[in-house]
Amino acid sequence: MAHRPRNLSSEELRFIRQRPVRWMSPRTLAETAARFGLARLLGGYLDKREIFGSRPQDVFAHDAGEELWIDYVADIGDGFDATYSIAYMTAQKELEVEGEHLPRGSVLIMGGDEVYPAANWHEYEHRMRGPYAAANPGTPVSLYAIPGNHDWFDGLTAFSRQFVEGRTFGGYRTAQARSYFALSLPHNWWLFAVDAQFDAYLDRPQLEYFKRAAEDLGPGDHVILCVPQPSWVWTEDNPRSYDRIAHFIRDIIDERDADVPLILTGDRHHYAHYAEIDGSRHLVTAGGGGAYLSPTHNLPDELTAPRKSVSEPDAVQKHYKLTQTYPSQARSLRYAFGIFGRLPLLNKGFVLLMSVIMLIGTVSILEGTGPFVAVAAVLLAAGVGFAHPGQGTRGVRHYLLGLCHGAAQVGLAWAGARVVDALPWADFWSFVAYAPVAGLVSTWLVGLYLVVANRFGVNANELFAGLSIADQKCFLRIRIGPEGATVYPIGLDRRGRQWVADPEGAPTDSWIKPVEPLRPRLIEKPFKVPQPGPSRASLPQQSPVRRLVAQAGEWLGRDD
Repeated sequence: MAHRPRNLSSEELRFIRQRPVRWMSPRTLAETAARFGLARLLGGYLDKREIFGSRPQDVFAHDAGEELWIDYVADIGDGFDATYSIAYMTAQKELEVEGEHLPRGSVLIMGGDEVYPAANWHEYEHRMRGPYAAANPGTPVSLYAIPGNHDWFDGLTAFSRQFVEGRTFGGYRTAQARSYFALSLPHNWWLFAVDAQFDAYLDRPQLEYFKRAAEDLGPGDHVILCVPQPSWVWTEDNPRSYDRIAHFIRDIIDERDADVPLILTGDRHHYAHYAEIDGSRHLVTAGGGGAYLSPTHNLPDELTAPRKSVSEPDAVQKHYKLTQTYPSQARSLRYAFGIFGRLPLLNKGFVLLMSVIMLIGTVSILEGTGPFVAVAAVLLAAGVGFAHPGQGTRGVRHYLLGLCHGAAQVGLAWAGARVVDALPWADFWSFVAYAPVAGLVSTWLVGLYLVVANRFGVNANELFAGLSIADQKCFLRIRIGPEGATVYPIGLDRRGRQWVADPEGAPTDSWIKPVEPLRPRLIEKPFKVPQPGPSRASLPQQSPVRRLVAQAGEWLGRDD
């Protein structure tokens, strides 16, 4: 059926296609560090959740009918190709994935970090709002969102304008009045999505809202819980990291004799599924909505959350087994070794920065012992400062790895000084020729440090931020039906790269289409919740040494 040409000057196409954020560029590093520091410092004083608490918000009803389809995306607003690939797939009337025909979700949940690198109107408009409106210009879909750490960089100012003021873009309709929400779903299912503000705490108005929402829970009801971060992964380094989730479940949901069989999160840009051992709870990270890929090869095979600690001596510990990752751990490790090519190629500003640092260091060393000591002290301190823990506290491995990295950079500067000093034409032009070579080698040293440190759980985020891998995206499509919730984890190995406008399409068709069809696939078989997890008796028993050997063989010798 032919359709009248659509107006290409309409609001749906009022955005500029964005390149992926170059996280290791000096400007992005400095701006992100400054914004993050200010947000953490002032967040408690500029907490807009206290203002949101005065706005009326009830539980949103989506419980009519025998089934409901929900899409879950997180970490979305980055480069156009990856972001729009996921937006386009979620907007299609139906996806055929490995023989499964999955209808579009009538509810879309955004699980945090809706924009990068920082929340402001420009980034929201061009990296999130515009692409999603172009993907779904007319089909009504209810949209709900919780903020991640990047959405908090401006104290939720831009987030509130996008999601809590009743605005629409394309076919997406927002209705929430706060940065958190509760949905009632068919067959006594519920979805609670919390805003933990840098995973720090839950404000009183928010807790009161969920306590009121939980009054309608009954024994045997099931709650899907959406949180901003996968804090269960960090309990070994920081036993208290999961406490906020545990408190929320214990104080609000367990009191009503309901259960939480599924917890969803983003923040880490991969797919990881943990199933409770001898239990029915599933912990799923699905942050593949558009941002650079995060590693999976350093995820623990088993974890405990919550974990008993000084503050929680009576915690009922639950144990989980890693059942699936995307990308596979083998592919993730292979990606890591690409840092030596991708870091200098994609982050030329970082190479320039290292060139300046090496040039200053070399010149200072040539001046004598005093400047050499000063340069060595600065580089060693910088190495230790760069080896940050991420989650938990700084330990011995952070200091040792940081000192080794700093010493390697000192050695490079010293070797460069010896080379320059030996040149018979040591003048201005020799330094001009030396600087880019030293900067490139110094960048490779940073890459080598990141690969080594990653194996010890240090600077894993920086390693993959430097790689800037925009493939291996994912999202979740969830069916709520009489038999429970069925989770379909959908992966996209290769993002769309070429796009074409479709001015002749129907009013509800995507404005922009891929030149080559996108090829989604199931990351793992669809799993139903609640269902019992693996038992300890069924798990393979291996010694630590045999497990390490087997894991190394899988990483280095097996294809996906």
